[in-house]
Amino acid sequence: MTEVSVSENSDILKVGTKRFHAIWLRDNAQDATTRDAGNSQRLITLADLPADITISKAEVEGDTLMLTFAPENKAIPYSIRWLMANAYDVTHEGSLGHPPEHAEPWGSGLQEAVPSAPLDALKNYEATRLSWLDAVRRYGFAKVTDMQGTPEELFEIVAVFGFVRETNYGRHFEVRTEVNPVNLAYTGLGLQAHTDNPYRDPQPTLQVLACLENSAEGGENMVVDGFACALRLKEEDPEGFAALCQHSARFAYTGSEGVALHSRRPMIELSPEGTLQAIRFNARSIAPLTDVPFDAMEAYYRAYRRLSDIIDSPEMEVTFKLAPGEAFIVDNTRVLHARKGYSGEGTRWLQGCYADKDGLLSTLAALEATL
Repeated sequence: MTEVSVSENSDILKVGTKRFHAIWLRDNAQDATTRDAGNSQRLITLADLPADITISKAEVEGDTLMLTFAPENKAIPYSIRWLMANAYDVTHEGSLGHPPEHAEPWGSGLQEAVPSAPLDALKNYEATRLSWLDAVRRYGFAKVTDMQGTPEELFEIVAVFGFVRETNYGRHFEVRTEVNPVNLAYTGLGLQAHTDNPYRDPQPTLQVLACLENSAEGGENMVVDGFACALRLKEEDPEGFAALCQHSARFAYTGSEGVALHSRRPMIELSPEGTLQAIRFNARSIAPLTDVPFDAMEAYYRAYRRLSDIIDSPEMEVTFKLAPGEAFIVDNTRVLHARKGYSGEGTRWLQGCYADKDGLLSTLAALEATL
């Protein structure tokens, strides 16, 4: 039987080794008068609750904890299992720059174990979909195989978990050589590993690239874990790591008529708790750095250069050449993608589109709850 006690002031409940404030418990009640039974949305606001709320009674029966709150004199049942799953009286990671839950940093060692799934299995088998979505959450990228290699088939990948995000490039964009291109991606030049569209706010959080033709010499794709690169920088140069976290970089894109996109965000973005949130790195789109103080600029550029060198390191990258009927997805807030240069002989035609990670994580959470 779980040991339960109430503090002398009746404002804190202790369940086993975990403590909970009375106001937190009342605000997070799961009963039908507090939350809608159909959609779980809250039916009350803090204004509906007394500011001096306390716990007048606590009784345990099996996995159920019945709490009575004063001055409301309202009794509400709680699942002890639910309380333990949502306990906040825990030791939090204290260091700045730790990876988020579920994220597993990687380098070139992942080359032999690239997560992948056939499109048909993703569409028709929930277990395959769950495993593939979990790999995207864990590693920030995954491949898709056994596609037909037809135009706009990449939308079927996005439909597995969410919706396409349309931009000024359209619902999708073509990646092949063009005359006078609006973006350097539409040339045969090699591209340094980068995150896409850092000049947007909010930035697209997922990108899909699907191959229709690829007979040109070269043009291999590369992916790099930005979190792993940031952690390596932090270990080598804590001061430089802090500079890239504490000061905003500026990004801009004005390559199309009627488009002038600008953003100010750190290259390495942390949550208030110090968790790695996002990497924004794109040498083609960076604008003059004006938000870095004069006295910090030297350290900033030292760290920026070192981060660039780490990103370019062969030991940080996974390389593959897409065949027609193959695609890959990247978490655009974490994984940088690149392309080696390719020759004018043969053809290389990829299609790309953007989507948002909240849809992917929502689909994954729903599958985890049912499977």
